[in-house]
Amino acid sequence: MDRLAEGKRVFDIEIEALKKTRDALDETYIQILDLITNCSGKVILTGMGKPGHIAAKLVATFASLGTPAFRLHPAEAMHGDLGMVSPNDVVIAISFSGESDEIVRILPNIKLIGATLIAVTGNAASTLAKAADVVQVLPKFDEACYLGLAPTSSTTAALVYGDSLAVVASGVYGFKDENYAMFHPAGSLGKKLILKVGDLMSEGEKNAKVHINVPLKDAIIELSKKGLGAVTVVDDGNNILGIITDGDLRRQLEKGVDVYSLKVEEIMYPNPTTIRKDNLAVEALKVLRERNISCLIVEEDNKAVGTIRLQDIIGVGIVG
Repeated sequence: MDRLAEGKRVFDIEIEALKKTRDALDETYIQILDLITNCSGKVILTGMGKPGHIAAKLVATFASLGTPAFRLHPAEAMHGDLGMVSPNDVVIAISFSGESDEIVRILPNIKLIGATLIAVTGNAASTLAKAADVVQVLPKFDEACYLGLAPTSSTTAALVYGDSLAVVASGVYGFKDENYAMFHPAGSLGKKLILKVGDLMSEGEKNAKVHINVPLKDAIIELSKKGLGAVTVVDDGNNILGIITDGDLRRQLEKGVDVYSLKVEEIMYPNPTTIRKDNLAVEALKVLRERNISCLIVEEDNKAVGTIRLQDIIGVGIVG
């Protein structure tokens, strides 16, 4: 056996199944899409065996793209889970044969509840197809396994068909980056679009700040105590006047200057780069990288309210 050739054969068969499924889409697809986007309840996907696993994956895709959805296991449905189905719901049942016992047994109850039933099947004459309000009949194609029995091409086709519905539905809703981020707060994109500078900055007692009139040694103590790598210099009204960084001190020491004899204003850098607390953290990251600096003073009406460091942003998984 040429194992590499056989592996590619499986790809070829399933790709051909996808092409046939794509070319078979017609007004029925639009009808199903309209039922999903106009649904005032939930989209419920069900299937038994491998189609059940496809249903579970599609639920995750629908939900993440703005369509409330959950999976109904047909066997558990017979033991009470049908109570989760309401008349306002759309149920999408996936069964290539349309005759899976567990699916067929719950069809009368779904109809009795009053939910809209959509069938995704390869058998237009099946029990599932006859019971459904709308039927998407998948075209005839070969399964990729040697016996032509194990669900391979059929589950791939059902998966991509469902992905297509979920993606196009999100376009109908006008689903945007911000919406996606709302449902993915732990993901990198979610953090980029949700986390603000104020969420990550060091503030209050954790922020490093000194008055412009104090000796430099006070700034050194504040730098060491807060560990932010920089200290903000302010006036009596907490207005930002400058910044002193670890690097500034190091350069003074390299010159042999007695840093304990200096005042803050003698070595501070005036007009430092600042950012507002309501800016997105990813915007702060961009500024930090463009300026090649490690921290930014956070301001509000030119008042010092915090400090945000490069490592604070990268540490939560925002990498630009």
